[in-house]
This record gives sequence, C-alpha cells and structure tokens, in this order.
Amino acid sequence: MDFGAWINVIDSTIRLSTPLLFAALAGLYSERSGIFDISLEGKMLIAAFASASAAAVWGSAFLGLFVGILAAVGFSLVHGLASITYRGNQIVSGVAINFIAAGLTIILGQSWFGQGGRTPSLFGGGRFEAIDLPGAAAMRDVPVVGRIYADILSGHTLLVYVAFAMVPITWWVMFRTRFGLRLRAVGENPAAVDTAGISVAWLRYRAVIICGILTGLAGSYLAVAQAAGFTRDMTAGKGYIALAALIFANWKPVPVMFACLLFGFLDAISIRIQGVQLPVIGEISAQFVSALPYILTVVLLAGFVGKATPPKAGGVPYVKER
Repeated sequence: MDFGAWINVIDSTIRLSTPLLFAALAGLYSERSGIFDISLEGKMLIAAFASASAAAVWGSAFLGLFVGILAAVGFSLVHGLASITYRGNQIVSGVAINFIAAGLTIILGQSWFGQGGRTPSLFGGGRFEAIDLPGAAAMRDVPVVGRIYADILSGHTLLVYVAFAMVPITWWVMFRTRFGLRLRAVGENPAAVDTAGISVAWLRYRAVIICGILTGLAGSYLAVAQAAGFTRDMTAGKGYIALAALIFANWKPVPVMFACLLFGFLDAISIRIQGVQLPVIGEISAQFVSALPYILTVVLLAGFVGKATPPKAGGVPYVKER
C-alpha cells in the first residue's frame, strides 16, 4: 500500500478503536475495584439503543449521549446491586445483563419505531459531526506532516478525542490520587480498606458508576457518531474484545490503549485485505476477514490469561468480619 492508503488505515484504526478504548477503560475501573464485569457488551448495547432513540426523537446528539450514559449507568447499578449489596455471582450477573440488553433493545426498538429493532436514521444535529482542527485544510498539501495532521489528528468526532484523553486521565486518577489508591487497594485487599474505616461497598459502587459512564460513551459513540442510528446487535462482540484488551494489557491504562489500537488496526486492515490473492493460500475470503478480530481475541486470551495478574480480590464478594 502507498502512503495515502496507510494514512487511511491509521485513520480508520483510530475510529474503530474508540469504542473499544472506552469499554476497556470502563472495565479497568470496575475490575480494579474487585468487581469483574463481563457485561460491558450489554451496557454498550443498551447505551447505543438509548442514545440513538433519544437523538431520533429530540434531534440532539448531546441529549442522546446523556440518555445513553444514563441507561448504561442504570445497568451498572443493577450489576452493582447484585454483586456488591447482595454478594451474588459476578459472572452470572454480567451474563444476565448481556442477555437482557440484547433482547430489550430488539423488543423496544420494534415497539417504538416498527423497523425490526432499528431506530430511524439520524441526520444533522442528531449525530456528532467531525471536527476539523485549526489549519487542517491548509496543511493537507504539506508532504507527510500535513497529511498526518489533516487526516489522522484532525477530522474526528468529539468522542474520539474524549476517548484518548481518558487514557492519561485514568492513569492520573489510578496512580496519583487518593481515590485511585483506595480503588486499587479495595481490589487487592478489601479487609484492609475496611479496617481503615473506608466503605468497601461505596468505593465499589463508585467504580461501577464510572464503568457505566464510560460504557455509555462507548455505546453512544457507535450509534450517534460512528453510525447514524441503532441496528440490532450493533456492538457485535466489541465488549468482549475490550475485555480481552484489558486482560492483555494487565489492567493498566496506557497498555490498554495500545491493545485497543491493535484490535482497531486489525479491523481496519481486514477490510482492505479482503479478496487479496496470496501465492499459496489464494484469495482471502470475506468470512475469514470478518473473523480476524475474534481470532486474535482467542489467541491473546489463550496466550496471556495465565501471565496476566488480576486484582486478588476480583470476583469475590466482600463479607465484613465481625
């Protein structure tokens, strides 16, 4: 591929990795606090539906985003209630949320809009538009640097910039604030945190609320920024891929970003290699290309789960000693 083609691939990589990055950072907050969350997929899906529905009715992408975040936070609180307050099995709770979200979006979509689970297409103010950075048009003709600035750094929606800004913010919160220290401590040794007079339940609830906000951003991005409306099962396993990226990155913010970019790059490059003739293999099939991100997910999980070090108290309900 020539330089222009690579520019397009990198641009697509950034766009495709954005929902993964939001979801993986969401899982990082929750799992660092000791609450394993495989319901990232379900919360992204309900947020995508809620945001697209609100944007279609009110014609505002920002209102859609707000409603999408509220929906995801609501589902996060359900997971928190089951996992923290009632000390239920966190995996079962997460699976239940995924199933509920998958069914609820189809039923409500058909009931409200009568389009087979879809929402009406979004136009104008109903979706986020690309933002051109200052001087992008003027620099486009400058060799190399101009194309990088105009076509890679510029021309993305607001949520793309928010997603990548969340990486240093999350690093700072986790490793430079009292809240982050306590959050990491409660995921490793909740009894010690409780002994210090800090509420384990409240810390974990705050973590799942943050998780809900970020998955709300992820789902809303899919529906009102990357696409122009909601289609059934539009997350297509992205929540599980984000979870794989989180494990691969060993629950650390900056490696999470690079892991998500890796998945986004594979997704972007797979579109371009479809139909390419290879000397021995022959033509690359569309089915194989579509399966590449999921194959990589399985490979990474198989190779790195044993090497990754999850929070010691992760997945274990805390019972206060008397």
